[in-house]
Amino acid sequence: MLDDFMTRATLAGVGVAFAAAPLGCFVVWRRMAYFGDATAHAAILGVALSLTFQMSIFTGALAVALIMALTVTLLAGRGYAMDTLLGVLAHSALAFGLVAVSFLSGVRIDLMAYLFGDILAVSRTDLAVIWGGAALVVALIAWRWSELLTATLNEELAYASGFDPKREQLILTVSLAVTVAVAIKVVGVLLIAAMLIIPAAAARSLARSPESMALIAAVIGAVSSVVGLRAAYVFDTPAGPSIVCVAAVLFACFSLIGWQTRDGT
Repeated sequence: MLDDFMTRATLAGVGVAFAAAPLGCFVVWRRMAYFGDATAHAAILGVALSLTFQMSIFTGALAVALIMALTVTLLAGRGYAMDTLLGVLAHSALAFGLVAVSFLSGVRIDLMAYLFGDILAVSRTDLAVIWGGAALVVALIAWRWSELLTATLNEELAYASGFDPKREQLILTVSLAVTVAVAIKVVGVLLIAAMLIIPAAAARSLARSPESMALIAAVIGAVSSVVGLRAAYVFDTPAGPSIVCVAAVLFACFSLIGWQTRDGT
């Protein structure tokens, strides 16, 4: 069954959706959209380093994404506004990554595949990495779910409950880096933030609890992957952007339903 490239692509998309869904909810709740974007942009530098030192793309992307996320966490609140700091680091990392790639000699690289994803080229090894990373992220979030929710709601309440909200921030940081590393093959560094944010934002208008929002976001992400891949196959469009387009359409539809429900119409 896994010899079919469309089957592998579908499984890869669903795996990324499952990893991104619960994490995306916290990104939305904490208003960390730009944080996710910065971490994703840094991954292209990880790609360049991976090719330079002949190691797996996942390893390089994970290492650099983790370094970026930790750097932002450590520098936050030290004289720079968060949006300014993220803007500087995100675009600097992307620029350094693109320049580093240009210096690679004797290595053929399809830069567009890393910027916008190449889900149709996913291999069995890639599938194992994606689903392994997704399982790790889901396990981390499930393990600390109550603590993460409390820290997101109020840091003082977290301290009063007996745990450090900075530790919960670190767990989110590690989870985000893993998600970026596994998603780079599917939607590319420029669209990873979209898969984190759009399904969670779409689920927000339908959910009645944090748990239901994470579950609905996973379903929306999975449906977006399946439908987007089918649309890309039928209309001969880029697969990664097609997945994000479907997610955006679902967001618009569910937002409209949510508004009508609240208005009683």
